[in-house]
Amino acid sequence: MLTKRIQPMASQAKRLYVELMFQVMGRALQAVSEVDSVVQTEAKALPEGFLFEMMVMPDGSKLIVEHMGEGRFHYHGDTAPRPVDVSIKFKHLTHAFLVLSFQEKTSVAFAHDRMLVDGDVSYAVRMTRVLNRLESFILPKIIAKRAVKEYPVDLHLPEKLTSAARIYLKVATHFVQSARA
Repeated sequence: MLTKRIQPMASQAKRLYVELMFQVMGRALQAVSEVDSVVQTEAKALPEGFLFEMMVMPDGSKLIVEHMGEGRFHYHGDTAPRPVDVSIKFKHLTHAFLVLSFQEKTSVAFAHDRMLVDGDVSYAVRMTRVLNRLESFILPKIIAKRAVKEYPVDLHLPEKLTSAARIYLKVATHFVQSARA
């Protein structure tokens, strides 16, 4: 009896967590593209106006970012101004929760067929590398190693701390600006 009451609450908590993480990740993608030259180099290979979406199927939470050129991303929230170019879709809320709570690497989730890619796979791989770089900056190393396929060997503590601080400051500023609007 108790299990029947707890399961819906757990599902709702997962849904809220995934939604919040998508908001943070979208803003952090915009911020890291302003801070890190490696991310800018990766992003420059994407066409200007490229729209990337990550979502939970069928109509769950999502994040949408656009490449504005010069390696910079712009976070659009959960509404695309036009059809997206690449979409990474989690097949179920539980799968998204595993990845976004850093219990499972994105590469492992894909290998276990928990995600779909719609669009050019090479662009999806590039965006995954950008996401991995972002996670390497903003997560403690012990957690980032669990979240990303390969932790960057050239990312040292001073660079990590200053970049993470700049990213978090930009994310917080973006949240405040969104709240005022």
